[in-house]
Amino acid sequence: MFSRKILAGLALAVGATAISGCASIRETRGYIVDQTLTSSVQPGIDNQQSVAAVLGRPTFTSQYGDPVWYYVSSTTGRKPFVRPRIRGHSVLAVKFDASGNVIATDRSGLEKVAYFTPDGDETPTLGRERGFFEDLFGNIGTVGAPGGGAAGGP
Repeated sequence: MFSRKILAGLALAVGATAISGCASIRETRGYIVDQTLTSSVQPGIDNQQSVAAVLGRPTFTSQYGDPVWYYVSSTTGRKPFVRPRIRGHSVLAVKFDASGNVIATDRSGLEKVAYFTPDGDETPTLGRERGFFEDLFGNIGTVGAPGGGAAGGP
């Protein structure tokens, strides 16, 4: 009787450990969105200094054209030993004019996330397909040939 209780308790402990190992793991990356703060940025009123004071430093900024600050937030969920899946994604883009004043704010979410899968273990490239021996012996006889490069030069 005593051994049955111990065995049942041990089985219960093993089952609880196994179930807890299958729990989903939630990870948040990037900017932590606060709706009150993000909605307080107003075009025509705020500038780069006030946006930095309210929202902090952006995740990244534009490199070309009008200055744009991007605040990116992503939430993923995954089970152990499984690839993570995006559960939530948001981007706040704050656009500035040349003098640093806010001219627009745009919000986007999961609808603009692009999913892609790698093409196996090879990267597709443009150009001619060459085999191993063509790569190894392909330049024999072309060294020093006219138009073949600087083999003897003037």
